[in-house]
Amino acid sequence: MEDNMAILIADLSGYTALTETHGASAAADIVEKYLDIVQDSLVGDSRLHERTGDEVMIVSTSADFLLATANNLIQYSSAQNNFLQVHGGLHYGKILTRNNNYFGTTLNLTARIAKNAGPGSFWCSREYVSNLQQPTHFAIHSKGKQAFKNVREEHEVYELVSTQRTVLHVDPVCKMLVDSTTSAIPHPAQPNIFFCHQGCLDIYQGDELN
Repeated sequence: MEDNMAILIADLSGYTALTETHGASAAADIVEKYLDIVQDSLVGDSRLHERTGDEVMIVSTSADFLLATANNLIQYSSAQNNFLQVHGGLHYGKILTRNNNYFGTTLNLTARIAKNAGPGSFWCSREYVSNLQQPTHFAIHSKGKQAFKNVREEHEVYELVSTQRTVLHVDPVCKMLVDSTTSAIPHPAQPNIFFCHQGCLDIYQGDELN
C-alpha cells in the first residue's frame, strides 16, 4: 500500500574532508553528536527512519512538522563549535512501505534534491511547498526547474533558508564550524579565516606554498 508522506534526507557538508583531515575516530564522534542533534530536532510525529554513515532519513505525515524539524537541524548544527554544517532535501509524495522499508520515486527524488543543497540549507520540491500550511521558519526562494541524474523530467525546486540561522566561521581545510571568540586559530595574515587547530592551519599554509 502506498501512502503520502513527507521525507527529509540530510547529511553533513564536509564530512569527507573532516574524515581525511582528522581521521575515523573524529568522524565517528561527529556522527554520534549528529544523531543526538537529530533526535533533539524532531517535531510532531517526525521520526528518524534510517541512518547510513552521515546521512539520515526522517519521515512525517506532516510537511509542516518536517519543515520545523529541518529548521531545528540547521539551527542546532550551525550553532555548534567544532561541528559541520548540515544540508538536505525535502519532498512529499507516495511511498510504498514493505517490512519497514520504503520504496518509490519520491525517495529517489528526495535524495537527488538533497545532494544539490548547499551547506546550511535545504532544498525542497514544489509538491512539498504546496503541502505546507504555515511555512514560517524559512524564507523560500525558487531555484527554477532543475535536472537530476536518472530522473526523467525536470522538477521545480525551492531553497529553504532559515531566518534564524547562526553561522560560525568554517575551517577551510576540514570544514568544521569554528567560533573565533573561543579556541579557534586565526590565519596569521588573512582576516576572517580561522582553523579548528594548528594542524589545519599548517595544511592550509602548505597548500598556499604549492
